[in-house]
Amino acid sequence: MTLLEIKNLSLSIHNIDILDNITLSVGAGEIVAITGESGSGKSMTALAVMQLLPKGVTTTGQIILNDRVLTELDEPDLCNIRGNDIGMVFQEPMSALNPVHTIGQQVTETIRIHDRSVSRQEAKNRAVETLNRVGLPQDQFPLSRFPHELSGGQRQRVVIAMAIALRPRLLIADEPTTALDVTTQGQILNLLKKLAQEGGMGLLMITHDLAVVADMADRIVVMRAGKIVEQGDTNHLLQNMQHPYTKMLFAASGHQVSLPPITPKLPLLEVKGVVREYRLPRTKIFSTPRTFRAVNDVSFSIRRGERVGLVGESGCGKSTLTRAILGLDQVQSGVISVDGAPVFSGGHPNLDVRRKMQVVFQDPFGSFNPRHRVDRLITEPFHLLADPPKGTARTRAIDEALLAVGLTPQDANKYIHEFSGGQRQRIAIARALIIRPDLILFDEAVSALDVSVRAQILDLLAELCEAYNLTYLFISHDLSVVRTITDRVLVMKSGKIVEHGETTSVFENPRHPYTRALIAAAPVLPDLSQAIA
Repeated sequence: MTLLEIKNLSLSIHNIDILDNITLSVGAGEIVAITGESGSGKSMTALAVMQLLPKGVTTTGQIILNDRVLTELDEPDLCNIRGNDIGMVFQEPMSALNPVHTIGQQVTETIRIHDRSVSRQEAKNRAVETLNRVGLPQDQFPLSRFPHELSGGQRQRVVIAMAIALRPRLLIADEPTTALDVTTQGQILNLLKKLAQEGGMGLLMITHDLAVVADMADRIVVMRAGKIVEQGDTNHLLQNMQHPYTKMLFAASGHQVSLPPITPKLPLLEVKGVVREYRLPRTKIFSTPRTFRAVNDVSFSIRRGERVGLVGESGCGKSTLTRAILGLDQVQSGVISVDGAPVFSGGHPNLDVRRKMQVVFQDPFGSFNPRHRVDRLITEPFHLLADPPKGTARTRAIDEALLAVGLTPQDANKYIHEFSGGQRQRIAIARALIIRPDLILFDEAVSALDVSVRAQILDLLAELCEAYNLTYLFISHDLSVVRTITDRVLVMKSGKIVEHGETTSVFENPRHPYTRALIAAAPVLPDLSQAIA
């Protein structure tokens, strides 16, 4: 039975074409995945179904939900449909949740807004039931919890609870697992699949993760530049791809890079017996404060020219360890040194050591000041130098950094909003390279990029390893990326390194049960070499 039907939908904003003749359907209990690069029109299609469109929009065609033409309804009728008949899960849970309200208040509010006949207590009971349904039982996650007290996967479960609280017939999930680690991603995907199968709910899933698409969807819709270039049953489409763009996407998803060989050298970064604890709030007014050990006796080293990966679930201590290495957090015990010099000296960050390290963050747009041009943005590390280059030398350094990452010197005069996501990440890498650091930390640097852009950035890293003999620590939850871009890998769990070794050896012969669980949880694309050829 067809639940949602989009017929010949075209959409423009201020006379700029965004969607062109989109036709697709979702049946009851069916999972349909829309995939494609950033800017292909995936999210705009979802917003058109919700009728949450910006000003200046002109549309033609029809969107039909249960025989009701949504494009012909007025706003009061649409408000009644949103939540009751259509739920939506957004990509970033912290943006979708109110930080000053508890999770119980937010789920309860969703129920009461759409059903005025429900009492406060009944809404609370339904909120408890819904949170239990998404794996947040009250004995572990009481309604009084705030969003910041939950992990990324737990926050995403709260967003899903809000979306399904009124048991909608259609659920739209817009990149619901992009920023989640592999085990949490697996749990969320299993939850979404279960909701579709048990309740007969249609699921329209938007994602650029093609391994997830191949494993979960009943049908696949491939979009490019606002058009559907190919769609069909998942198994049939994967084995009989017709459009060159579809083949390119799936080829990029399994992209492998070739790192230049390294020769054994002296250690550059040494971490010895590091412990980092955080003080927890008192449970009683005169009780002794408890502590949480985020990093527990961690030791490892990285040799000059070596590329090392760090993987683990959210909350395992990766970010805390990264902050300690960068000299942003002081550890309670242990030593972190770069080239033999400690990161902290006399209780203060050692600026001579800090000059030798740079970091590339997950969200390039969030790590830049949008009011400044690129030339100022990428020269921010110059403040670490005792004698920063000026005049012609400064211009030459900017040009060299931009050229090294595949951009042009003319890009120095542009603002960050003028670039695509992949170009912004190239600019972030240029900023890290400009003072020629000894060590770069990549913190989830490609997790938010679509597959084709990710492949370009990984190729860029391989080229930079050849040109600059890069040494880096690559922190990621994407095991397929870590496998192709590192020589060694460290596996972290509950603040400890539970396994380490050469990347190939760890992935092919994992010794620790936790490593095996991580690898088993990661979605894997089937062999599509014949279909792509």
